[in-house]
Amino acid sequence: MRFFFASSSALPHSLRLQMFVSCCVATHVPLLAWIGWSAMAGQIVLAELALLALATLAGTVIALTGISAVLGRMPFAQDAPEMPARVATIAPLSRRREDVIGDLLGRASAAEARTRELDLAAKEDLLTGIRNRHGFLSDIADLLPAERRGAIALLDLNGFRRINDQFGHEVGDRVLRDFAGRLSSELRRGDLIARWDGEEFAVLFRGATEDEAAGVLSRVTRRLIVNPLILLDGEALTFSAGVCRFGGEAVDATLANADNALGVARQAGRSRVACAGRPGQVLLPFA
Repeated sequence: MRFFFASSSALPHSLRLQMFVSCCVATHVPLLAWIGWSAMAGQIVLAELALLALATLAGTVIALTGISAVLGRMPFAQDAPEMPARVATIAPLSRRREDVIGDLLGRASAAEARTRELDLAAKEDLLTGIRNRHGFLSDIADLLPAERRGAIALLDLNGFRRINDQFGHEVGDRVLRDFAGRLSSELRRGDLIARWDGEEFAVLFRGATEDEAAGVLSRVTRRLIVNPLILLDGEALTFSAGVCRFGGEAVDATLANADNALGVARQAGRSRVACAGRPGQVLLPFA
């Protein structure tokens, strides 16, 4: 195959000629080796040479015929929806007239790249650059069943809709991006963060308890108060959060418990963190 690619620069317009040259070189190696050895030994027998030459030519014709038959069917498969993952490692080839192999590999590389782009777009929140709901759940599914200990938190920015009403949606979008960046910087490398819905965010604290996750969220709240993203009526924008232990069980049940805890935190007031494992108990930001 490497020889085929090398010959394509010398014979750029004829696929069959490229294949013929490749087959000839490959099949004539034994014959050339025999001629060289016999010449060195001084024992070249013309009858044997003729027989080997004819056999080599026949092998070349058979190989070329078989390859041509395979190539004849390849254009019908070039629009196949699924391509092997390994073609992503092949550099795109320049498209030349009648270069069926180059065209197929180019199409396969482009299809693989497009697939990766679509997969990324389906899992990423375009505004904040972090995972969206689908990406968050997909990442958790990839971690199972190895993930046996952790905590999931749902966060809701307090009074966020007032930002859009008072300052406009452009400012609201900026605040969402800044909050996603601030939250990401406070978490460990292995933790997962996502924009859950609107002004809600989700976090998976890997290997953490409910109390440890709540402590991290409390620290984030304190820093938002000291260094606010934006002020609403003179007060820093903060969030309420609900946390639930996650031990590899059904994710839906954990999320439902975290959402219930978030409701408890909202009812208790601004800047509160509630844990599903401690019903009715709410953690204040400076606790």
